[in-house]
Amino acid sequence: MAVDAGLIAWVEEALGPMGTVSRRAMMGGATLYLDGAIFAIVADDLLWFKADATSDAEWDAAGCPRFTFQMGKGWEGSMNYRRAPDDVYDDADAMRDWAMIAVAAGQRAPARKPRKKA
Repeated sequence: MAVDAGLIAWVEEALGPMGTVSRRAMMGGATLYLDGAIFAIVADDLLWFKADATSDAEWDAAGCPRFTFQMGKGWEGSMNYRRAPDDVYDDADAMRDWAMIAVAAGQRAPARKPRKKA
């Protein structure tokens, strides 16, 4: 996976009126947060928004496929993220509209338990 710095800069600019976008490295990509709430990942130069059972119908209606990856030996995995609609790449209003759906999904997600120290 690759991180497109220009794409992340665009996300930060478009979502600036909504809050602060931060990121963390993730297996060659990046996880994006808006004011601490996870809402997207950037992988292979694409933006993938957080989704859940509540928002799946909206993503399906927009034709946004799930994030999938190869796990070796022919196994395919998926994560609860949806490919961003094409209009978010050049329309700040669309970026904000879809990001709000993703932020809400991130806020609904259960908190992760801290890892136990070895």
